[in-house]
Amino acid sequence: MRRAGVAMPTIEHHTAQLAAVRLHYLTAGDGPALLLLHGWPQSSHEWRHLIPTLAQRHRVIAPDLRGLGDSSRPVSGYDKMTVAADLRNLLRDELGIAQAAVVGHDWGGAVAYALAAQDRALVTQLAILDMLLPGIELPGLGANALASYWHFAFHGVRDLAEMLVAGRERAYISWFFQNFAYNPRAVSEADVDEYARCLTQPGALRAGFEYYRAAGQDAVDFAAAAREPLSCPVLALGGERSIGAAVKLCMQQVAGDVRGGVMPRCGHWIAEEQPQALLEELTAFLDTA
Repeated sequence: MRRAGVAMPTIEHHTAQLAAVRLHYLTAGDGPALLLLHGWPQSSHEWRHLIPTLAQRHRVIAPDLRGLGDSSRPVSGYDKMTVAADLRNLLRDELGIAQAAVVGHDWGGAVAYALAAQDRALVTQLAILDMLLPGIELPGLGANALASYWHFAFHGVRDLAEMLVAGRERAYISWFFQNFAYNPRAVSEADVDEYARCLTQPGALRAGFEYYRAAGQDAVDFAAAAREPLSCPVLALGGERSIGAAVKLCMQQVAGDVRGGVMPRCGHWIAEEQPQALLEELTAFLDTA
């Protein structure tokens, strides 16, 4: 496929069988490694607008996190340090990558921070999109700012959340795409179908909700990790109609070199609502950091 006379990189699907999980992941392009980590209720499909452009200058790797997308769904291991270890194994052991820039959205942002904290030689640059880290004290907001979102408590009730959402997965996630967006049409019906396809697979609801149930352990782990601030450059972006400036404020508590701010005319789904603006931010950051 070509766009404006430029050959577009081929996106390839792969599967890696690690010790505790089977990961489905996408790759495209050549150059410095760039790891893209999606959030809930999404998958690597979240990055569809960005991969073709980013892959013109980077070796892009976009996995489905454990339990989500087309990766396998272990019973446990949804604390973000464990999920990050999956990705460390994928990069270092499976792909032979010693260093990578990492971009994470939503829970993928928490996993991205966990990866940078546990393997500081691996992560060269870190970008966090519309996510606050559990356990990190924010001036004026405390350490439990995420608790103000009603679905954190609901998803945390094991079995009940699954029972009430089962059979209604598409309608349920559609509510989030519409109500957590600046532009409710940014995620198309076909995109919702793709996310719902993954979420209706056996064990997928449970696995997705386990990301929320592990937040208590994440808070302990992140508070400990924050005692040694990250030295790599960090780009922190929050949607104007979502977490906004608090994302940068949060990352300033755990890293010394933090850029970014607020993405205008955007809600929670930055990569899907404002892909061109995000590409510009990421390109500038990756080129100059």
